[in-house]
Amino acid sequence: MSSMTSKTETPAAPAAKTASGKETARAYLFTSESVTEGHPDKIADQISDGVLDALIAQDPMSRVACEVLVTTGLAFVAGEISSKGYVEIPRLVRQIIGDIGYDSAEYGFDSHTCAVITAIDDQSGDIAMGVDKGGAGDQGLMFGYACSETQELMPLPIMLAHRLTRKLSEVRRSGALPYLRPDGKSQVTVEYEGTRPVRIDTVVLSTQHHADVKQEQIAADLKEHVTRSVLPPELIDAKRPIKYYINPTGQFVKGGPMADTGLTGRKIIADTYGGVGSHGGGAFSGKDPTKVDRSASYAARWIAKNLVAAELCERCEIQIAYAIGEPDPVSVMVNTWGTGQLPDTELTRRVLAVFDLKPLSIIRDLNLRRPIFKKTAAYGHFGREEDGFTWEKTDRVDDLKRG
Repeated sequence: MSSMTSKTETPAAPAAKTASGKETARAYLFTSESVTEGHPDKIADQISDGVLDALIAQDPMSRVACEVLVTTGLAFVAGEISSKGYVEIPRLVRQIIGDIGYDSAEYGFDSHTCAVITAIDDQSGDIAMGVDKGGAGDQGLMFGYACSETQELMPLPIMLAHRLTRKLSEVRRSGALPYLRPDGKSQVTVEYEGTRPVRIDTVVLSTQHHADVKQEQIAADLKEHVTRSVLPPELIDAKRPIKYYINPTGQFVKGGPMADTGLTGRKIIADTYGGVGSHGGGAFSGKDPTKVDRSASYAARWIAKNLVAAELCERCEIQIAYAIGEPDPVSVMVNTWGTGQLPDTELTRRVLAVFDLKPLSIIRDLNLRRPIFKKTAAYGHFGREEDGFTWEKTDRVDDLKRG
C-alpha cells in the first residue's frame, strides 16, 4: 500500500504574516450549496436509488447500475441490472415523483401523467467475472473527509446548506408556507480564520413558488420560517450582517424538470462535502454496493470520521483506489494537513491494520446489502446519523488509538 503526506491546505490556508512578521490566521470565505428533493437532478437520484432499493429488498445480491433522465413530462430510466427481483419501474417512478410533491400539472411535472421509458440490459459478463470473485466493480479513486468544526465532523458550509434545504422542504410539506413548490436550492458562505469558522457571510435561497406570491413576502417568510431556525446565532455578526439573496432573479415559478433536465449523479459535490477536500468523480446513486464508487466512498468517510473522533487529527482526507476485478485497493492515503497527533504514514499503517477495504468486507462491515439508499439521495450522504447510515459510526476509535 502507498501513503502520502500533502502540505496542501483544503480549504484552509497557511497563516499570513503582519508587517511586524507575526503570524496570524488568514481570513477567507468558503461556500457550499445544497438542493431540495424537488430539484431535477435529485429527482433522478431518488428514482435511481428507489429502483436499487426495490430490487435489493427482494434480492440482496442484485447488481444495479441505474441512470435516470427527467425532463418535461418524461422520465427515462436506463442501465444494467441483474437481479432475481422484479420491479414495475413505471409505477415506482410515478410513486417517487408524487411523493416528492410533483402530483399536479400546475407544478409543471405531474406524476399521474408523465411518460416513463425504460432501457434496461443485464450487467456485462466481463464485469461480473471480477465482481463474482470479490473484486471491485470498477477501477477508480474515492475520497472521504472529516473535520472537527461541527458536531457531525463535517464542514460547516455544507451542513448549513443542507439544513436550509431540508427546512424549505419541511415548511412546504407542513403547509406553513403553502405557496412553495418542490424545487429549491441553498448556498451558504462562511468566513474562516485559519481552519475556524467565525461568521456566516452570505446566504442564497431560491425556491419555486406559486405565481401569485410577491417576492417581498417570500423573502420575509423564508427569513422567518427557514433561516432564523437554522443559522447558528453565534455565527451571526450584527456589525457585519448576513447578505441575503432570496430568489435573486426575481421570480421562480417555472421549476423542476419542466425548467431544467435532471440527471442521476450530477450533484456529486452537494452529495459529499460541499467542495471541501477532493472528489474522485464517481457518483453514488443507482449503484449497488459492489460498485466501489459508492461503497468505498462510504468506507473512506467511515475511516476519516473515526480518525477525527479518536482525536488523532483535527481533519483528514482518505483516498482509496482500486483496479476493476481486484479485491485489494491499489493505494490508501491518509492526509491530515499537519493536524495529526502522529505522522500520516503511521495513521495510514493503523488504518490498514484496523479496516479491511476489500469490497466484500466493506459491504459486510457496513451492512450495505439492504434497501437503505433512497434516503441518501437527497440532503447529502454524509453527516447524517440516521438509521442505515452505518458509515457514520465511530466504532473503530479505540482500535485506531491502540494502533
